[in-house]
Amino acid sequence: MATDSRLRINPATNLPSITSFDELGHFLRSAGADDDSRRVSESMSQLSVHIEAIIARLRVNRVRTTVAPMLVDMLTVLRGHRTLVVDLGLPWRGLYEYAAYLQALNNFRVLIGQWLLDGGPRSTELLVAPEDFELVAWRTLGEGMLLIDMYEQWKASEQPEDASKLGALEEPQVQRAIQWWKKLTR
Repeated sequence: MATDSRLRINPATNLPSITSFDELGHFLRSAGADDDSRRVSESMSQLSVHIEAIIARLRVNRVRTTVAPMLVDMLTVLRGHRTLVVDLGLPWRGLYEYAAYLQALNNFRVLIGQWLLDGGPRSTELLVAPEDFELVAWRTLGEGMLLIDMYEQWKASEQPEDASKLGALEEPQVQRAIQWWKKLTR
């Protein structure tokens, strides 16, 4: 593993690890090779702050009148974050992880809605366990971290836009490409 990793290395596995939403927020704030990465990272960091607060509240109690407003606020934050992700450019959308992250965001939003409805409005307690909420939150944010990581890897390997790929071809390949192009334009 590279020594410049932004993640703490777990000595038992020798792999990078994040064990709290606070560590995740720190990681996300340090991520960001360009403006889009930075905006997505900051938005995910905001999500992690809301998630941490909800988990802490659920561990104390699941009283509907105290937790439900937090979940509704979380839906608003999720909606804003999802809008940011949907508005990302083509390089992001071309990544497999983009669709997976959107799906994870949608699933999280649907689950929050179900948790708010479970038991009906007259029930005094929400039926969601803090462990269940935490599991879905980690899965969702993990998908987002993967998306950012894959985008940054793609960005690092991207060739400059003005570099022509034809210049790197051998002469016979260039001639075949020119002949092919002439056939197309006839």
